[in-house]
Order: sequence, then structure tokens, then C-alpha cells
Amino acid sequence: VKVIESGGGVVQAGNSLRLSCSTVGIPFSRSHMGWFRQAPGKARQFVAAITWMGGGTTKYADSVKGRFTISRDNDKNTMYLQMNSLQSEDTAVYYCAQLKIWSPPAPFDSWGPGTQVTVSS
Repeated sequence: VKVIESGGGVVQAGNSLRLSCSTVGIPFSRSHMGWFRQAPGKARQFVAAITWMGGGTTKYADSVKGRFTISRDNDKNTMYLQMNSLQSEDTAVYYCAQLKIWSPPAPFDSWGPGTQVTVSS
């Protein structure tokens, strides 16, 4: 199982970024998927999740609701996270993961390298 996150960078507060997650070795089109993040000195936390169907049910952490949008393209085995109106509190390493439990969102313990998002105020 392999996931690779990309699309991170350094942006000013209020700007946007789009993260991508490519997967190999999992039945992506039949897997619930999620985004998580870990800020310096803090535990990894849930950000967003999407059910296996393209355009399926989504859920978000309260802190990103209305600003972030999760989506997926099952033909490309790829998931996305569109992040708008970024805030300094969004600074973290972002990870994607296959979920083993939908509610509450619980990932399999298999992580990629993550992608760093830094928001300057």
C-alpha cells in the first residue's frame, strides 16, 4: 500500500491550495478515504473524508467546514483537497489515508510522507 501526497507549499493567509493524493495497491474505487493533518507539537487530527463513490458523502472537521472541499477521481485513483481562505492555524503536514472506519473516521495505520502546508499571516 502506498499513498503519495502533493500540492503543499507556502501561501499567505486568505489564499488557496489544492492537495492531491495518489494511491497504489489499494482498491481505491471501493475505499473510503480521508485527509488528516499534524501541526508541530500536536497530534494528527482528522480534516475531511469521502465515501468510496465518486461524488459520495463527505464530512469535515468543524475547523475547515465551509473552506475546504474534498473530492476524488476514481478513474485516476486520486483524491483532492481544495483549501480556500487558508489561515495560519491550517499550517501542518497533510496526510491522506484509506479509512477502515467511516464514523468516526479512523485510518489504516499506513502513512505516506505527507505534504507541508505553511500559511503566513
